[in-house]
This record gives sequence, C-alpha cells and structure tokens, in this order.
Amino acid sequence: MHITVLGAGRSGIAAAILASQNNEQVFVTESVTAEQRADAVVTLAEHHIEAEFGGHTDRALKTDLLIVSPGIPPSHPVRLAAKDANIPIIGELEYASRYVKNRIIAITGTNGKTTTTALTAHILNHAGIKAHACGNIGTPLSALVHNLEASDVVVVEASSFQLDTTVQFKPDVSVILNITPDHLYYHGSFDEYCKSKWKIFARQTDKNLVVLNADDEFTRSAATMVGCTTALFSVREEVDGAFVRGGEVVFRSSNKEEPLMPTRHLGLPGLHNTYNSMASALASRAFEVSNEHIRDSLSSFSGVEHRLETVRTLAGVRWVNDSKATNINAAWYALASFDHPIVWIAGGRADDNDYSLLDELVSTNVKAIVCIGEQADAIFNRWCTTHRCVKAHSMDEAVHAAAELADVADIVLLSPACKSFDMFRSFEDRGTVYKQSVLSL
Repeated sequence: MHITVLGAGRSGIAAAILASQNNEQVFVTESVTAEQRADAVVTLAEHHIEAEFGGHTDRALKTDLLIVSPGIPPSHPVRLAAKDANIPIIGELEYASRYVKNRIIAITGTNGKTTTTALTAHILNHAGIKAHACGNIGTPLSALVHNLEASDVVVVEASSFQLDTTVQFKPDVSVILNITPDHLYYHGSFDEYCKSKWKIFARQTDKNLVVLNADDEFTRSAATMVGCTTALFSVREEVDGAFVRGGEVVFRSSNKEEPLMPTRHLGLPGLHNTYNSMASALASRAFEVSNEHIRDSLSSFSGVEHRLETVRTLAGVRWVNDSKATNINAAWYALASFDHPIVWIAGGRADDNDYSLLDELVSTNVKAIVCIGEQADAIFNRWCTTHRCVKAHSMDEAVHAAAELADVADIVLLSPACKSFDMFRSFEDRGTVYKQSVLSL
C-alpha cells in the first residue's frame, strides 16, 4: 500500500515509522521547511522514509491512504483534494489502533484528559496490571504498537482531532470527562465538536463500558446515545457509578454501595480533580482492580507536568504551573482550586474566550493579574478597574512582576486561559519557560 502522512509532527512521524515497519510505501509531506523541522528530517532519513518539506506537491496525492496529523483541519487543501479523489482519510490513532489487540481505555473531554489518563495508568500499574499512557498525552500509540505484551493495557488520551479521524476505533472502556466549546476553528461549530467526541463510544457494544460525567449537561446527554454499559460520576447527586456524599467518594452498582475514601485524602487538589479521580477509579474497576489499590493510588498520585504543578515555594509564596489551561474552563477550575490569594498570570491566543465566566472567581480568589500575549489588553481591560493589573511582554517579565505583587502565603498561578502559539511552540514550552524563570528567582 502507498501511504501519505500529512504532517511531520510527533504523531505523524510515529505513524510513518509504523507504516514503514509494516512494509508499506510511505511518503511524508510537511508545510514547514526542512530547516525548521531538522529533527524530523533526521528521524525520517534514519528510517529511510521519503519526505518533502516546505509545501505539498502532487506526489502527496499519489497514495492509497492519507494519514493526517492531529489539528490539520478538514479545510486543508491536501485533505480537500484527497476527499475529492476518494482517497481514504484517517488519523494516526485510527491507523495505530488497527494493529493493537490489547485492551484499550480511551479518555476524552475538553479538560482533564491528560491528568485522568496518567492517573488511570498509575492505578492499573499499582495494581500489577502493566499499563501504558499514550496518545495526546505525549507518546503516540503508533510508537507503542511493536512494544506491547499481550496482557498490557493501553490508556489513550484522545483529543477531538484524533477522534474526528477515527473509523473503526473501539476502546473497551471509554471516558468522557466534560464538554465545553473548544477548537472551533477546526470543527466549525460546537455541534461538530461534540460529534467528534461522541466517536469515542460510537462502535462500542454491550460488552464495553462508557464512563460519563453526570454533572456536565452535554456529557450526560451522551448517555442516551450509547450502546454499551454506562457508569456515571457526580459530586451533585447519587448515581450508579461513583459520587460524593458527605465528603466521601462512594461507589454504587446494582443498588450496592461501597465507600471508597474521603475526598480530602485525594492526592490532587481541586473539584476538577475529584471528577478526574472518580473517572479513573471507574475505568480501573472495569479491570477488577480492588478498592484498596484504587484508594492507595488516588492518594499517592502527585499529578503531571504543567497541570497545577507546584514549581517551588519561595519566601512563603507558592508558584504553580498550570500552562495546560488553554481555555476558559480549565482556568476556571484552576482559580477555584486554592484557598489563598492568587496572583494570576494569564493570556495568550484566544479561541472565542468569554472572560465573563471567570468574573466571580476573579472577584473572590484573585488579588492581582499579570497579563501576557495577544490577549493582554483584553484581560487588562476586563479587570483593571477592580484589580491590580499589569502587562508583561515576556514570561520572564511576567514572573518578576508577579514576584513583586505576591505576599507571604499567596499563590502565583500561571493558568493562561488561552492557547500558547502567540509566544511559544506549545503549552509545554510555555510551562517550561515559566518554570525556568521561577527557578531563577
């Protein structure tokens, strides 16, 4: 088979290598120049994979299958041309999953995917079940295909981009954490965004499980569409699955209740992490993990990089890196997670941001704001009449400004509520630069 991979990012490279290992004829096409993607040039050459950089030629369409990298929208010229030519179009997740016979847990949602994926793998590994966290979390599934043992479990963080290009993908357990508008530049509308998320359970049967957030309007609505067993989680009501009552997480199944643990013993702070913990617990129970192992794992898990990550405490001020908060909803959860005054570093590239959704939390929890990036003016103008607000032109400048504004027992929180691409390569890059600046104080 002739396969073209559109995009030479991390997942595109992994898909190309897997296709090459499967003895397919592989060609990679990338709009970015070879000089800008020198790492990809070297990797592809090492695997004897042909590629073009700096644009797309007609050769890209001389193929039997087009594998598109996440984030390349349906409106991309190569995707449109492939569609017109009736060339099948799938993503890296779909391609890799066709070669995986292992049990799969797939986790999606607008926010919390990475933490829940890492936490679920942590629970399974603690219980003696070898699990691999992969997908949008960092390691493409394609990179794992030839390194899996038959008993291993694959825990996939699945973005809307990845799910949008699935055809046969069918996890044993699927999890939807929440749904709020995001990535509308790609999907075109909130309805289309939801449809991409729903693909996570589209091919599941009554032998499979879907775990849904009962407190999220759109996620709960999916319960009427599924054709498999459903488990819910909630902090507001007692549901079949997992819920919070009297400050304690409780499991319920077939009218039988099992207390698990107090929420104060969860290793991750914040209401959103209570949701994430319950979702991970329900997914793990599908693999017959004991309550004891789940309890121990939930209390010992310390989180993942760039998600409410404590960088250091200096002169009584706690510095927190939540660079993964790339939208309003994620920033809302971050601002609600602390009971000390917050000096908030926010801004970047917007995606139809409605800052009014944060007004109440900013009023009660935030003492000062450092505004950065393309949205610096919008954020400054939103709150400058009620809060001390300053603008910074670099992350280092923002960190030093926050240090001047913070007092003993305050929290300095980088939770941008925006995408990173105005100033940084990725949210990881943004978080790394922030940590370097904080550690240099």
